[in-house]
Formats: sequence, structure tokens, C-alpha cells
Amino acid sequence: MSNNINKKAALDYHRLGRPGKTETLPTKPYSSQHDLSLAYSPGVAYPCLEIKDRTEDAYEYTNKGNLMAVISNGTAVLGLGDIGALAGKPVMEGKALLFKIFAGLDCYDIELNEKDPEKFIAAVKAIAPTFGGINLEDIKAPECFEIERRLREECDIPVMHDDQHGTAIISAAGLLNAIELQGKKIEDIRLVVNGAGAAAIACTNLYIELGVRRENVVMCDSKGAITESRTDLSDMKRPFATRRDVHTLAEALVGADVFLGLSVRDVLTKEMIRTMADRPVVFALANPDPEIEYSEAMASRDDLIFATGRSDYPNQINNVLGFPYIFRGALDVRATAINEEMKLAAVHAIARLAKQPVPSVVNTAYNLENIRYGRHYILPKPLDPRLLSAVAPAVAKAAMSSGVARRPITDWDGYEEHLQEMMGYDNRLVRRFADVARCQPMRVVFGEGNTDNMLEAAVQAGAEGLCRPVLLGNAELIGKRAAELGLSLDGVEVVNPRHPDEKARREHYAQTLATKLARNGYTRQDAYEKMFDRNYFGMMMVESGDADAFIAGTYTNNAAIASIARDIIGIREGFSTFATMHILNTKRGVFFLADTMINERTDASTLVDIARLTAGAVQYYAFDPVIAMLSYSNFGSNLQNGAASSLNDGDCGTPSAVHQAVDILHGRCPEMTVDGEMRIDMALNRQLRDRTYPFNRLYGKEVNTLIFPDLNSSSAAWRMMLETGTGEAIGPIQIGLNKPVHFISVEAPVREIVNLATVASMDAAIYLKAGNCRLDR
Repeated sequence: MSNNINKKAALDYHRLGRPGKTETLPTKPYSSQHDLSLAYSPGVAYPCLEIKDRTEDAYEYTNKGNLMAVISNGTAVLGLGDIGALAGKPVMEGKALLFKIFAGLDCYDIELNEKDPEKFIAAVKAIAPTFGGINLEDIKAPECFEIERRLREECDIPVMHDDQHGTAIISAAGLLNAIELQGKKIEDIRLVVNGAGAAAIACTNLYIELGVRRENVVMCDSKGAITESRTDLSDMKRPFATRRDVHTLAEALVGADVFLGLSVRDVLTKEMIRTMADRPVVFALANPDPEIEYSEAMASRDDLIFATGRSDYPNQINNVLGFPYIFRGALDVRATAINEEMKLAAVHAIARLAKQPVPSVVNTAYNLENIRYGRHYILPKPLDPRLLSAVAPAVAKAAMSSGVARRPITDWDGYEEHLQEMMGYDNRLVRRFADVARCQPMRVVFGEGNTDNMLEAAVQAGAEGLCRPVLLGNAELIGKRAAELGLSLDGVEVVNPRHPDEKARREHYAQTLATKLARNGYTRQDAYEKMFDRNYFGMMMVESGDADAFIAGTYTNNAAIASIARDIIGIREGFSTFATMHILNTKRGVFFLADTMINERTDASTLVDIARLTAGAVQYYAFDPVIAMLSYSNFGSNLQNGAASSLNDGDCGTPSAVHQAVDILHGRCPEMTVDGEMRIDMALNRQLRDRTYPFNRLYGKEVNTLIFPDLNSSSAAWRMMLETGTGEAIGPIQIGLNKPVHFISVEAPVREIVNLATVASMDAAIYLKAGNCRLDR
């Protein structure tokens, strides 16, 4: 197991709060008697009768089309073996969670206490009509082969045993890229497979479909090489018996191009790898420890491409790259099966994605710089947000071309947009940010440590590994309040800017600030007095390198804190202002809103800066910004026939200011996808906008970035969306300052402060690695 996981942490994760990892939520209104009479009796009778007359209507009136089942009997659970159905439930719950968070598929875990294959098949077949697809999991060989074969034949929905085919698909994608990088052709390679279980056989069969010649394959089991001379072979092993005069794994590897291990740890040695052909490929996929340790393999020779199933080494072959997206594509066309064409489509889609430029957010997630296709990157990373839109459409298209799709997709652009929108639903974006932050938790200072919400947020962010929190305030008072709230301050540093122990640091900060602002009327004494203020002290910690990021807690006067940030941290070169942005996760997708806190009065030049900064930040998060410049006017409608005669050109927040800003952006930044001015309904209703104003530069695109004309409108908009439960907010995220300093109300909910701390930590990690590179670059 990973060194970062211990028994207590794992048990607490599953036990604390609500036990388990999943829940069921309603998707329809239920607040009134009328709602309930539609949800159940008597209204529910109508869809029942429709389905009775036409079974296909179950997809129209129930959740069948988005519902998966993960079904197991617990006979081959991970590396734990036959531990029983109920003991395997945490694994199946986890698989259900992965379906939801990566592909938006609802999923029930079902543990059948049945080892008899016939009875198991009968039980699964009986419940199959409930689901759109079935993922068989952790069923031991050889029973798993017959169980899957029968269910695929007898059910009219996609059924796949992921332990076999998931591993086969992902490793096959890795194989295609690895042999390409090694300058070899698949029909020429000599393959040695160690292990003859379900996954090994499925992998070998898929490799043969891709072009590996059967006569070039040697498979080994616990007794050695599987040869034609052996008399103990099962029906599943016999097709892979070789005529070659080899008897051991070591003998088989001499001159081999590829080793695939799906067996046990420590069966492969450096000496064996050295006997392989030039530029070999080794996939050591034993779980949880590979057939040879990474360090040993890499020390064996310099021309090796090496992969494992582990996340702490390069080239992880992880089934999560495949199964969520394969079933997503299959269910979206109501496929009756997952066939070989669909598997091969997934293989090629995953392999292609690894060759494309990697978004910055993926680099940051793995604490790496400039990930690119090569010996140490043959497969996409599991946290790559592009997997959904790369794999699911490929699988859906293959289902259609092979004749198993019952509802073909005709609008592929619309489908891919739908998949992109799903990336923001169910907190996926928040989860991605958290995964990134945990890779390199930075030292984040919380300015108002004496307030309950910020205190609790700092403790929570530290406990979740999102940052290394520092609280500013009186240590005694903070400790007492933490005890009253039942919070542990273990791992949380408390710094009191007013304490005598901080005198030397106050003097150092004062001298630095006085020197920097000498031409602005600051004296050293003026600067020293400022250091008793938490905002000045905290920002100077960041400016001086004593901390990585600062979160200022605001009360009512945002402008005052913004002024401090301008003086201490400074605005990025090329801009005259900075701003803040909120990210909203909604069922319609992810939206980026700016400016939400800083610029109370916005003339045209300020709006131009806000739009440019926001576009850079949106691109960082692996989204293509489609920007609407908002107003109560549409494309000059309030400037016609003298309607603007009372307005001075460029008046703050007016339609004319927004109109002028758009003209400037079109002239100076032709690469930006931006237009306006426009009302919010025109921005969010593509059909209405394109029908009414077909000349607009956003034609055919869904807006994801909203630039508001002033703080009145932006503040009202995002707060209304939160209060009505439209989505979850991340922000306000500062864009435009030289270093990571962020602002949030002390009254903000704890989760919002934690989310902002997550972004602050991630922002700081990027700044540290890139020197002066910010999220809004």
C-alpha cells in the first residue's frame, strides 16, 4: 500500500460522518403534496403503463440510462483474495464512487453471497433490467470467464468484467505508445506474459487483436512456461501454449521485446531484463507490489520503458483511465453490449490523448513540470480532465458503427459540450483542485485566526493535507476558542504579529516596506506601525518569503485591503488593476465570474484588464474561455437613436463602457473569444443569442465566462446563485497581483474558505516552481 495511507486514516475515512462513500439524492421536486403525487401514487402509474407497452421507454422515464451496477461475490478482492461478498463491499462502493466522480454515472454496489456460477448468473440476470450497464468485479478465475460470457449473451445491456478488460484496454494503450517510442512494430514484437489469470488472458487476447502474432507469445504460470508439452493446461490456457523450447520465465525472456506481469512480486530480476532485446518494454502490474521494484528495473538498463500499477511511479496503468468513460459512452447510445470494437476504440483514444499537450493543471496535480509524451509518460494521468471527452465519444462511435447502439448520437459537438459541462458537476473541479494541492501543500497564512469560520477552515485544510496552515492572532485566545469548538491545533502554527517575540520580524518587514514605498510618503516609523496590523504583517510574510500565500479576512471595507495588497505585493506588469474571480460549479457546468470583489468602479480600460486576467485564469484550469461582457444592453441597443446622449463615453459600469471595452478587446486581443455587451439571458441562452444576433462572435458556443460591469451586479449574481443552491463556489480567487494573496469575507462558510485555501496553496506551488508564473498568466 502507499506509504501515505495508514490503517487508522483509511478506517476513519470510511467510518466518520456518514458511514460509507455513497448516497442517493432525488432529482425531481418533492416539497409539495402535488410533487409527491407525481413522484409516487397516483401519478407514477402513467410512466409505468408507458413502459409496460414499450420497454424502451424505461430510458425516458427512469434513471436506467445513467445507472450502473458494480456486482461481485468477493472471491478475488484486490490482493486480498476470497474474503467474501460483504467484506468486499468497501471496494465495490469505491468503484461506484469512481463511476460517479469521473463520468457522472449513478451506481449501486451489489454484493452477491453466491459462489455457484449458475446461481450467480441467474441472480444478476434477474436484476439486470434495472440498470443501463453492469460492471462485474473481483470474481475469481476460471468462473469469471463463464459468468461474463453468459451474461454478455443473455443480457441486453453492456456487461464487462473490468478486472479482465479494463486492465487489457489500458495496458494495450500503453503498449501501443511504448513500442512506438521504442521504434518497434507490433507485429514483430516478442511478448512474454507472466501470469495466466483472467487479466493476463484478456490482455494477451487484446494484444493479439492489435497485431501481436500468437506465435510470438510465451505465457508463464506458477509452474513455468505454458508449452504444448504440458498436460495440465486448462481450456483457458491451452490456446497460449508455445512450441518453443522454453521452460522458465528467465528462458522465455531472452531476446523478448515486451514483458507483461500480472502475477506476484519479485519474480523479475535485473539480470532477466538485461537479457531482453534492445529497447525493451516492461509492464510489471502485480498488485500491490510489482514483479520488480521501480528502482531495480530502472537500474537494469538505460533503454527501458517501465510501467506499473502504482501511482507513485511514472507510467501508471490504472483501470480508472478506462471503465468510467467506456460505460459512459456505452450508456449514452444505449448500447446492448461492450464489444471488441468499443474496447479497441477506447485503446486508441487513450493512446492518442497521451500524445497531446498536457494542460497545466495536470502538471500541477502531479507536482511535475512540462509532462510530455515520452519514455516516462506513455499514458494520460488519471486526473486528466480530458479523458471523459476523449474516450466516451470514441466508444459511442464504435458502438454505433458496430451495430450495438440503440440511440445513435447525431450532434457530436453537442455531445462533447455536454461531457465538458459534466466536468463541473458534483464537485469534480473542487476535487481536482484538492488533489493538486495535496501533492505539494504550501504554507498558507489565514489573516483572521480569531474568527470561528477561518479558524475552523484552517484546521480543516491542514487536516485534509491541502496546505500547511498558519493562523495570525493571539495564541492563547485562539487555543481557548479551538478547545471550545472541539478543534485540534496539531500541525497548525499560530503567529501573533503583536507579540514581543515578533519584534525583530516587524522591524525587518517595516524596513523592507519603507524602502519599497519611500517615494509614496512612507517612513520607517509609518511602516513599523503598520506591522501590528494582521493584513500588513501577513502580506509581508508572503512578500518576504516567510509564507507562500495569504488569505485576508474581510469585513466590509474590501477597498482598504485591496489597497494594502497593491502597495505590498504589486500589480502584474502590463496591467493597471487586479481583480477577483469566482468559479461556480453548477449542473449546467462550470462558470467563471469576474470581477467579484475588488473594482467598484469599472471604466473601459479596467474591464479590458479584468477580461484579460480572467481569460488567463480560465485557460489554466483547462477550459477554453468563452467570454460574455455583461450589461443591461445588447450589442449597442441602448446606444441607438441618441439613447446614450446622457452618457459620457466610458462612464463606469455603463453599457457604453462595456461596449468600448469589447471594441478594445477585439482590436488588441483578436485571439480571445469574447463579445458583448449583452444581457445575462443572451449570454447563457445560446439559441436565443444566435437567433437574435447571428453576427455575434460567440456564435455556436456556450458561454462559460461572465465579466460583470460592476461589483453591484457581480456580487448580487454569485451570492444569489449560492443562496438558491445553484452550485458551489470557489473564490474569490485573486487574479493580477504578483504573489498569491487572496481575500474572503470572515462570514463566508467554512467550506468556501477551505476551497479558497486549496486554490491559494495550488497557486503558491505554481508560483514557487515558475518563479513569477501565476494562475492568470
